[in-house]
Amino acid sequence: MKAIISAVAVFFIISGFMLINGNKIEAGNEMIKQSGNLKTATFAGGCFWCTESDFEKVKGVTEVISGYTGGHKENPSYNEVSAGTTGHVEAIQVIYDPLQVTYKELLEIFWRHIDPTDSGGQFVDRGAQYRSAVFYHDDEQKKLAEESKAELAKSGLFKKPVITEILPLTKFYAAEDYHQDYYKKNPVRYNFYRLNSGRDPFLKKTWADSGKNDSAPPEKMKYAKPGTEALRRELTPLQFKVTQEEGTEPPFNNEYWDNKRHGIYVDIVSGEPLFSSLDKYDSGTGWPSFTKPLAPENIVEKIDKGLFMTRTEVRSKNGDSHLGHLFPDGPKPTGMRYCINSASMRFIPKEDLEKEGYVRYINLFKGLK
Repeated sequence: MKAIISAVAVFFIISGFMLINGNKIEAGNEMIKQSGNLKTATFAGGCFWCTESDFEKVKGVTEVISGYTGGHKENPSYNEVSAGTTGHVEAIQVIYDPLQVTYKELLEIFWRHIDPTDSGGQFVDRGAQYRSAVFYHDDEQKKLAEESKAELAKSGLFKKPVITEILPLTKFYAAEDYHQDYYKKNPVRYNFYRLNSGRDPFLKKTWADSGKNDSAPPEKMKYAKPGTEALRRELTPLQFKVTQEEGTEPPFNNEYWDNKRHGIYVDIVSGEPLFSSLDKYDSGTGWPSFTKPLAPENIVEKIDKGLFMTRTEVRSKNGDSHLGHLFPDGPKPTGMRYCINSASMRFIPKEDLEKEGYVRYINLFKGLK
């Protein structure tokens, strides 16, 4: 009984300590989650939404916490850190099982998801608050981090010097709740940010010939459909009605029916490529119309017997979004008309294809104004 009481007392003492300063975490001391076999690693790699997402996919990682470290102000807020006034960087703490993934392996994963040569931030995020760094918890982590950095510098992957700092961890403060698991809570906004950040194209290009190009997720994962509640938060009411409830938007009063710019159209839900401006034409119906899909593998056709008629419904494969309908009254060469709702798509102009992660389609528009 005394042992039980003592254990309970210890638990409440530690819990009370962890509750100091609200949801802020003093990581200079061992975290409760690090009890038993679990350990903690701390990395800064620019936007913590992205680094948290990358590390949560690693087998053996039990939790990733977004936060702030390396600064001089107690309990900094996101607005203060992002303004660069506190000396902190956006960082993550990775709680992991060393029996499943080692600290050295985590370092290798870290390098493959950042630009270690950038001293001014990371990708689209600029400023010292977004610089890269490894914050070691003990001498062993320091040794492994320095060795790993040296190996990377000798690899020849980068033409510029590897400048990522190796620093001792002082205090780590958990970021506000809305930042935790942001990629899960706000998948549409997160995917839009990530596609625009330039992170994935850089990583893919850098590691393409290294034999370790695992920085970009598989197509199925990349274009996965978020949950219903997330879609309700992220989509407009019209976008949700069209894609999730087979609705139809008004003709001649939608975003893309008369769009004449060159680029591609992707699923508003998943981001998977659907149609190209090269196959778009004015059908006179008031909806975007295409003679063929850009990526036929992303298009699913189904029989639709609603509205007392039989039609061919068009849906996206990975996002499972209702897109519109297919009719055999289009122009040559296909004779088909893919009549699509603007609300089911997002347009990416040709000049933004690389930074949005659709570099494979750039050559389609080469020489076009």
